[in-house]
Amino acid sequence: MSHPLPFPERPSPGPPRPYRFPASELRPLPLGARVRVASIDRVPLITLVVVCRSAGASGEHPGHEGIAALTASMLLEGTTTRSGQALTDAFEALGASVWASADWDAATIGVTTPTRHAESALALLAEMLREPAFRAPDLARLQAEHAADRLQAMAEPRVLAELASQWCLYAPTSRYRRPLSGTTATIGGLQPEDLRAFWSTNYTPATMTIVVAGQVDVETAERLARPIVAGWDTSAPAQSDEGATPRFAAPRIHLIDRPDAPQSELRLTRIGVPRGHPDFFALTLMNAVFGGLFSSRINLNLRERNGYTYGATAGFDWRRGAGPWSASTAVGTDVTLPAIRELLAETARMRAGTCTDAERALATSYLTGVFPLRFETTQAVASALASHAIFELPADYFDTYRDALQAVTLADIDRAASQHLEPTGLQLIVVGDAARLREGLHELGIGPVDEVAPETIERAP
Repeated sequence: MSHPLPFPERPSPGPPRPYRFPASELRPLPLGARVRVASIDRVPLITLVVVCRSAGASGEHPGHEGIAALTASMLLEGTTTRSGQALTDAFEALGASVWASADWDAATIGVTTPTRHAESALALLAEMLREPAFRAPDLARLQAEHAADRLQAMAEPRVLAELASQWCLYAPTSRYRRPLSGTTATIGGLQPEDLRAFWSTNYTPATMTIVVAGQVDVETAERLARPIVAGWDTSAPAQSDEGATPRFAAPRIHLIDRPDAPQSELRLTRIGVPRGHPDFFALTLMNAVFGGLFSSRINLNLRERNGYTYGATAGFDWRRGAGPWSASTAVGTDVTLPAIRELLAETARMRAGTCTDAERALATSYLTGVFPLRFETTQAVASALASHAIFELPADYFDTYRDALQAVTLADIDRAASQHLEPTGLQLIVVGDAARLREGLHELGIGPVDEVAPETIERAP
């Protein structure tokens, strides 16, 4: 009878290999715009991304929630001289891919193109950005698609848990309380003139950074970028207050009923900190230890030790304002209450300052090791530099990123956990079978149990 060989010792991670993020140069453009160029000669491609820092959802007016994302989408639907199909065909004929989107903090419009077609592709991008048509039939189609997506989202427990989290976490005055893409009511009420007004106010060179990465020198990139901004209005809209105000000052449970659901979606959430917070690196490592890696505490507990779930994760949604931090998992209805107890226990243990040097070393090794892998394409480099512009990061941010992670001590992680995971303001979202969970949730003693109807979330002001 053969005997299995013992598993060998897991090798210790070696020192990270040297890596330097592609060097870039920042130059001024007319009307307050800027261009940042990273010359990368590996492949004959160029990616150009126009960052409009004032065109994110945080700048929307009440009642127009979702207009930022919709305006960005409509840029792809055609210009004053081309239909959306004609615009798509023109980019495809050049072998170029184009995109436009808006998040909380900015709109980004970009194209990746073979170097030999760069001038033609960027002329098309400039046309798309400067001469959008905002045709009523295109808007009506996107509104209908949004309504269908919202209807589907409200029927999906995972998505419903995410929507409920922000609705329960932020005060009614906060833009962060309502979905980034808006609700059926806010999107359905928009007219072409609303989108044109948002575009004319927020797409302005004074808040634009144009990022160019790829097989191009700085002078050529600057020449290509200038027509995008030349002759535009020079005014810059006032930056809005993101309004990251908590709805509740004490912990509560929010129960969304899914009758006869075989499992529960769980979210333990609280308001985090802005991306520019000085604890960013300490919090990044703290979260990796707690829930950011497969080997994290909550995944090892809920998945490996107890078998409650296929996976548990945690993370910050980094924004210019204080976005949410949340731990999330899906568990069987019959183990929902013990899973919640374990999740709360791990949160308390992390907050108590129990991070070990082995946990810190593993998280640091992983995050520093994967860092270079994130920037293997021109589009990845351009996207990173776009984030650099959106969050106004230090000039040497990418060059010092790994050093900054390695400089985080156990004391830094423990302090960050103690300050940023403290229980005040923690909210627990449970999407599941209320009939089977209601009594046990009250007995947990976390705080009041509010039962929330999904349609209430959709109609929230």
